[in-house]
Amino acid sequence: MSTLRLEIVTPEAKTYSDDVDSVVIPGVEGEFGVLPQHVPLLTQLKPGELRVIKGGEEIRLAVGEGFVEVADDMVAVLTDMAIRESDIDESAAEEAMRRAEEAMKDNTLSEEQSAAFQATLQKSVAQLRVKRRRSL
Repeated sequence: MSTLRLEIVTPEAKTYSDDVDSVVIPGVEGEFGVLPQHVPLLTQLKPGELRVIKGGEEIRLAVGEGFVEVADDMVAVLTDMAIRESDIDESAAEEAMRRAEEAMKDNTLSEEQSAAFQATLQKSVAQLRVKRRRSL
């Protein structure tokens, strides 16, 4: 059985690098799966759950915004956040979500501030969905 090379990179580090059977990615136009010999593709990544399938096991990561490139048998994910399910701090994500929601109630926020709080909210929700494995 052929495999894909999956590389997940954040500004801080290479978060994941391994040969996998498949990967399911939260794209801006919806969730999509990638198998070996997938057609080349470049798309945006939205905050959500990225699932890696390797040897019959599934690894779940919470990812933020970014880009995905599929070429040959390689998937490159460039994102501002990638956290394995086991590394998610549920109480910290809940607190970040609460702070972002509270801050967004302020009508004097600039567009940039509002966008930053919205991004924080989306990443917190992604982490909680992965950790809890259900919709919020």
